[in-house]
Amino acid sequence: MATRKKKEAPKDAAEVIQTFKGFDKNLKCRDFQYVAGQTYTEDKAEACKSGFHACEYPLDVLGYYPPGDGSRYFLVEQSGTLARHSDDSKVASTKIKVGLEIGIPGLVKAAIEYTTSRAKPEGEQATGTQGAASATGYQGAASATGYQGAASATGDQGAASATGTRGAASATGDQGAASATGYQGAASATGDQGAASATGTRGAASATGDQGAASATGYQGAASATGYQGAASATGDQGAASATGTRGAASATGDQGAASATGYQGAASATGDQGAASATGTRGAASATGDQGAASATGDQGAASATGYQGAASATGDQGAASATGTRGAASATGDQGAASATGYQGAASATGDQGAASATGDQGAASATGTRGAASATGTRGAASATGTRGAASATGDQGAASATGDQGAASATGYAGKVSGADGNALFLVERDDDYNIIAVWAGIAGTDGIKPNVWYVLRSGKPVEA
Repeated sequence: MATRKKKEAPKDAAEVIQTFKGFDKNLKCRDFQYVAGQTYTEDKAEACKSGFHACEYPLDVLGYYPPGDGSRYFLVEQSGTLARHSDDSKVASTKIKVGLEIGIPGLVKAAIEYTTSRAKPEGEQATGTQGAASATGYQGAASATGYQGAASATGDQGAASATGTRGAASATGDQGAASATGYQGAASATGDQGAASATGTRGAASATGDQGAASATGYQGAASATGYQGAASATGDQGAASATGTRGAASATGDQGAASATGYQGAASATGDQGAASATGTRGAASATGDQGAASATGDQGAASATGYQGAASATGDQGAASATGTRGAASATGDQGAASATGYQGAASATGDQGAASATGDQGAASATGTRGAASATGTRGAASATGTRGAASATGDQGAASATGDQGAASATGYAGKVSGADGNALFLVERDDDYNIIAVWAGIAGTDGIKPNVWYVLRSGKPVEA
């Protein structure tokens, strides 16, 4: 591919078309950085292979850049060599100029203008001031009752209604339904039997997948359902919800929340302010209810929950569960059927082994369960590791670490400086004593409930002997 160059190209007599282009939030497309107002050139143009790509039909860009991903939409000019795509209205060109950013409302408005300029209206209704309605499909119905509202139903048996001020609704798929009732709301249902509803102020809802449903009820909310039978709901202010996987469900109810369900039957919920939840695995569930929380479930049937402030939870293993409930807590369950919980301030818990369980409940604690049937390791300073399951093992290797084995046949080990251990009756306890230079000067092993070692009492090693902490 030829090197792309930024320059103001000279005018020529070639065809110039006005099209629409989507970018990511940083104004990049396929890792190429664009700048508004600039013109770019390339040597060759072939649809889906080379050149600069944009769409003649505005809503086609939603298939490449869904609104739930923070995408941005611009009006562009294409010229030079043009190559059109056979599947949709995408056009490749050797020259492109990035114009104004128009957003989803501009896309839907342009889509209606695109439709009304090319079709003969049938059964249209426009009762609002300066309202425009167009129904071009078989048995289609379009209604624009709000001030400056626009509604277009181009698919067979499609229905579009724009009742809010300056609302825009477009139903292009067969039996699609789109409703924009909020101020400057935009709703687009392009998939067959899709439903899109934008009731919040400046809300945007897009249902492009078959039988998809998207609802944006919050202020400046964006909901996108592109997967088959997907459902996306953004009810919080400036919330974004995207359901791209089959039968996926995404809900963003907190202010500035983001929820994405891309896996099969995945569910993602972001209810905390600025929360982010992502469920990409099959039947995965992710929930971020704490402010600025992040939850990610990528494994099959995985569950991740971040309820604490700035908490992060990740479940990547099959049937894994991760929960971060403490402030700035982080929990990761990567093994099959693993469970990790970080409940303390700045706690981190990781369960990577099958059936592993890790719990970090102390401040700045880190717990890792990597073995089958539960093993927890706290390696940070003042870390706490707890193995409560049968045959569990807890290890605290950091300074002033604490390890507790409260389950049957468990073992607790503290090998760091000034470490302590505690165990239920019958559990094994291990301690290492170090001098100020961290040299090992003594080791001890015992069993709780024997030789004077009390069950469920904390012990440290001093002068080679276990002493109650």
